[in-house]
Amino acid sequence: MIGREIEATSGEELVRFVRALGQHRYVSGRLHLVHAFAIEAACAGAEHAPPDAAALSTLAEAKTWAARVLGDAEIDRASKDERLYRRVTDAELVAVLGAFWNDAERRERASLALAERLVEIGAEPPDLDALPFDEAVEEDMFPVLVDAGWELLPLGGLDPERHKGAIAAFDDALAFDVAKFEEENAVPPPVTLHELPALGALELLAALDDAGELRAPFVLWSSGNETYVDYVLRGVLKIAKIAVTP
Repeated sequence: MIGREIEATSGEELVRFVRALGQHRYVSGRLHLVHAFAIEAACAGAEHAPPDAAALSTLAEAKTWAARVLGDAEIDRASKDERLYRRVTDAELVAVLGAFWNDAERRERASLALAERLVEIGAEPPDLDALPFDEAVEEDMFPVLVDAGWELLPLGGLDPERHKGAIAAFDDALAFDVAKFEEENAVPPPVTLHELPALGALELLAALDDAGELRAPFVLWSSGNETYVDYVLRGVLKIAKIAVTP
């Protein structure tokens, strides 16, 4: 996997970026797992705030699911039980992250609700002076609250007309054909991915400073042909209206 720092400076830009990752024509699938604590917190008090109506509607089914799971006496809320995670849609993922990374009022409600759950299970409180999005601490992260990624079409699955932009990004037709041949004959077959870093309590509670600016660079992890992955990422950044590094 190769990491690339995204030139987002605010929570709002970061939410736009995550939304754009699921909107382009090169996505073939996605797997987003979100913890019940994060879903519950994202919905906290939203019924009393009209601007949050759309997000609450998006999370209606997920909210019901989270309430059921967290109320199930057979599920240990302080464990890594897979039943504590819901596979969510792109829209649900964006709604959850938006609760923590967008406007201050909504962020405060979500953060308080999440912090209460973490205290309840005796989870180690995050060091708010530590920097978020640090891959070195991912193995010790508990609980992981968001694990999200998108699979892209293989080079052999690109349509000459619909995906001509990515094909043209290669130096010439021969370079594309060589890259496609190498991909198709690799063992094991490679998978082209865009993945978010694992998000835990620190990333949801303290990714931003008081002004709503990111406290540390956000890194997107990618695998696959470098030319192809870079082309798609540049398109995502353009959709999200974030500066593209030359």
